[in-house]
Amino acid sequence: MKVRRDIFQAIADPTRRAILILLTTSAMTPNNIAEHFNTSRQAVSKHIQILSECEVVSQKQLGREIYYQIELEKMKEIDIWLERFRKMWEDRFNQLDDLLDNLKTEK
Repeated sequence: MKVRRDIFQAIADPTRRAILILLTTSAMTPNNIAEHFNTSRQAVSKHIQILSECEVVSQKQLGREIYYQIELEKMKEIDIWLERFRKMWEDRFNQLDDLLDNLKTEK
C-alpha cells in the first residue's frame, strides 16, 4: 500500500521549503533549482519529486525542458490549518491585553 504524502510532509524539510521560496519568483528547471544548493542534482530531484507528490509544485514541459512551478492553491491548505491557531493566539493575546488593562486601572 502506497502512502500518499501531504503538504505538511512537503514543507517539513528545510531544503523543500527553500525550493518553494525559489519557485515563488518564477518557474524553474531542476538544473536551475539545483544550482542554489550544495547537494547533488539527484538529491534536489528527490525533493522535487516529493513536492510533486504532495501537489505543491506542478511541472510543465516546454520543448526539451521541464519547468516546475509552485501551486499556490495547494499552499492555502497550510493557511487554513494555521487559521485555527491564529484565532486561538489572537484570543489569548486579547485576554492578556484585558488583564493588563485591568491591572493598570487597579493601580
